[in-house]
Amino acid sequence: MVWTWRFEKADGSTVAAPNGTEEFPTQGDAESWIGETWKDLVGDGIDQAVLLEDGEKIYGPMSLHPSES
Repeated sequence: MVWTWRFEKADGSTVAAPNGTEEFPTQGDAESWIGETWKDLVGDGIDQAVLLEDGEKIYGPMSLHPSES
């Protein structure tokens, strides 16, 4: 199993990963990575992410922008 993220603009259009596609051996590794890099991704113009396992959607799209309180 390979876990990856698909990156999108707010309208759902796909955005290329800024540093190429990262692959992770577990869902936890993928989620930890996005938790550490989401600010950089937003800075690269990415609005949301979809988690994929072997190319199949697990969940998302998940906004990378902080929620407003």
